[in-house]
Amino acid sequence: MTRQPYPPARRDDVVDMLHGTPVPDPYRWLESPEDPASKEWLDAQDTLFEDAVDGFTSRERFRGRVAELMRSGTIGPPVWRGERRFFMRRTPDQEHAVLYTAVGDSAEQVLLDPMKLDPSGLTTLDSWQPDKEGRLIAYQISVGGDEESNLYVMDVESGNRLEGPIDRCRYSPIAWMPGGESFYYVRRLPSDQVPAGEEQYHRRVYLHRVGTPDSADTLIFGDGMEKTNYYGVTVSRDGRWLTISASRGTAPRNDLWLADLTASSPEAPALAVVQQDVDAQSGFYFGRDGKMYVFTDRDAPRGRICVTDPTTPGYESWRDLIPEDPEAVLSDFAVLDDLPSPIMLVVWTRHAISEVTVHNLTTGARTGEVPTPGLGTIGGLTERPEGGHEAWFAYTDNVTPPSVQRYDARTGETTLWAASPGAVEVPHVHTEHVTYRSKDGTQVHMILISPPGRQGPRPTVLYGYGGFGLSMTPGYSASILAWVESGGSYAIAQLRGGGEQGEEWHRAGMLGNKQNVFDDLHAAAEHLIATGVTTADRLGISGGSNGGLLVGAALTQRPELYAAVACSAPLLDMIRYEKFGLGATWNVEYGSADKAEDFRWLLAYSPYHRVREGVTYPATLFTVFNSDTRVHPLHAWKMCAALQHVQTNPDRPILLRNESEAGHGARAVSKTVELAADQLAFLAHYTGLSR
Repeated sequence: MTRQPYPPARRDDVVDMLHGTPVPDPYRWLESPEDPASKEWLDAQDTLFEDAVDGFTSRERFRGRVAELMRSGTIGPPVWRGERRFFMRRTPDQEHAVLYTAVGDSAEQVLLDPMKLDPSGLTTLDSWQPDKEGRLIAYQISVGGDEESNLYVMDVESGNRLEGPIDRCRYSPIAWMPGGESFYYVRRLPSDQVPAGEEQYHRRVYLHRVGTPDSADTLIFGDGMEKTNYYGVTVSRDGRWLTISASRGTAPRNDLWLADLTASSPEAPALAVVQQDVDAQSGFYFGRDGKMYVFTDRDAPRGRICVTDPTTPGYESWRDLIPEDPEAVLSDFAVLDDLPSPIMLVVWTRHAISEVTVHNLTTGARTGEVPTPGLGTIGGLTERPEGGHEAWFAYTDNVTPPSVQRYDARTGETTLWAASPGAVEVPHVHTEHVTYRSKDGTQVHMILISPPGRQGPRPTVLYGYGGFGLSMTPGYSASILAWVESGGSYAIAQLRGGGEQGEEWHRAGMLGNKQNVFDDLHAAAEHLIATGVTTADRLGISGGSNGGLLVGAALTQRPELYAAVACSAPLLDMIRYEKFGLGATWNVEYGSADKAEDFRWLLAYSPYHRVREGVTYPATLFTVFNSDTRVHPLHAWKMCAALQHVQTNPDRPILLRNESEAGHGARAVSKTVELAADQLAFLAHYTGLSR
């Protein structure tokens, strides 16, 4: 076969000796995007991609249909402050969701519209938090996908910006003190105060007084602690209790401190350890009844809720209120107390399908369940902070755009509070929940979405993530629906490493167990083929971020099993991943190449290091974003060069799509549509859907 004429990429004789093992890295020069050779190579890749994508006959069709299905818009559950509510909504023609507020039946007021802030569409609203009275709101915005949030404070009534920007506030929680005069927040140290290359780390907790310069903020917590720590901070509604949580990177465990602000000042809280060096995650909720409710997976991998007195917060005082369920994972709860007998609503996921149960607040006894619209996903459970008999939650499933439902505990009824604002014609699809056995016999669940009256085999996309305890739950997806409407099937595997079966399921796919995740994906593919859903030459796989690592490992371990691969914002060089982006915060999930034992398992599956001569690989499309500050595009650049070097089949090209002014997270709708159209058209072309 004649090789595809790929852009030339030199192979340098770069070899690291790690733990007595030589580790070649011929494309290290691509780690420097400003190098003229890298720029020339990337420009050539852009030309190659554009030439290829012009030949994908379904691209325009997918672009139009995905855009049409995204006109459903979005709606988020309300956050209440007395009779004032705050909520997000995106109408069919908007690029970004807009933050609104309203009081009672009065007209809605636009608080923050990203397109008004920046008509280019490159500015995103990352987070927001009203004060406890609803008079002020702190919000964070970033530009171009870099997620480097700047913090501002706005007066809600007038819409006037009172202060900001306060920079270096990426991923910062906001914990308001009563009265809105001050709040706790998290901020990175200035770059000139940290070692070179560690600018992404070194967070601290501060107290900020509204109306004073941020240079006068009081340092509260974090000095001398682990550089990769993330901090959470909350203040109880009455302002008495301050909680600080610390997690090393993305570790599935946290330390907790509690301070009584009536016994010490907000500027110098007397923080007492509640949980430290314990392999568990816990969080506190302070009830209006004076009790402290603890959401924890300590001694309960699927989660439980305990109750105690906050003046005696130690583990020995925790009493089970909602015990662990052996088959469902506890994910959220809310307290409704304006009732003759106060209740707790508890959200569970059973094989990633949500349900809500009702419990007596005193005894924890189950007294009923909340009606839900279907077998889907529930999130964003909210209540009134001052108490009440109502709760609101978001609902979606594979064919239902997001809506907000209202539950009235007095009547036991659930009603639609707000639907997605756009009317779209959603295609009819057939959804089934299937199970299969992985390599070691473990039973794994998978959602399969197909055209009605499915006749196989047909082109199929298999999607997975398998990491960080994240669950693959049902949700409305314009991309999936457009694919299935075109005649394909779409499978979503609930792989180990996720949270679908609780923390034990997560840990069965992390660190030295990571190969289980890849085995689960291979077994899913084999199940789809064995049951006649598809064939190897009609099967594509898709994943992003940690899911990009997943499909990168899959294409190098079982290249004969897949016809096409869509690999987005991936981790692929698992020997050097800690040196870039937020990589050092993930060594608690993957391990560190600095440790001999970790190095062995990382090298065993690191996709970049598994590329071999003489192997025909699937057609592969890498999609990366030049403003991505989580996963550096260099992973895909190096892997693309390695695959192009060895690929001999011109009918299975290796392509790279670089996108500027976009990052790992939120983006404008138009950018989402373009990316989806390119990925779907690529998968369709190389699985036969477009022919």
